Amino acid sequence: MDLNGRKALSFVHHDFEDLEYWYPVYRLREAGMIVETAGEKAGESYRGKYGVPATSDIAFPDAEPAEYELLLVPGGWAPDKLRRFPEVIEITKRMNADGKVIGQICHAGWVLISAGILNGKRVTSTPGIRDDMTNAGATWVNEAVVVDGNLVSSRRPPDLPAYLAALIETLSKR
Repeated sequence: MDLNGRKALSFVHHDFEDLEYWYPVYRLREAGMIVETAGEKAGESYRGKYGVPATSDIAFPDAEPAEYELLLVPGGWAPDKLRRFPEVIEITKRMNADGKVIGQICHAGWVLISAGILNGKRVTSTPGIRDDMTNAGATWVNEAVVVDGNLVSSRRPPDLPAYLAALIETLSKR
């Protein structure tokens, strides 16, 4: 699928799940997307759970949601840190309100919960946050990938091929 020149934003913070960040970034770049990474500080190196670093292109306050068609939220322990930043929550809310595609995998649902955008949505995640998702008003299902409107959710690294196929298909329809 050709997504040439279209833009995606990925959040990052320490202890992100390495595969859940890098696999989507590389697959989307292969499809032609420009993927920018937002962190607490621009140009900072963040270490993944397994030691693979990722460097932010921009700081959270400098990310302009209108510039992007896709928001990626990787899992790991980073989502618990990410949801503490008001800018992360505001970006997530604005992109959702604008109908932009939002991809979340594993523990990334914590960011969407804190943004208050899951009520009435059908989603999946790592089973460890199932209760959190349902308490936020979502219908949680144990499937590799779930697409509900602009939200594309997935459980964990073994589901990455299905997750990226669904993300790319959802983007290609827009």
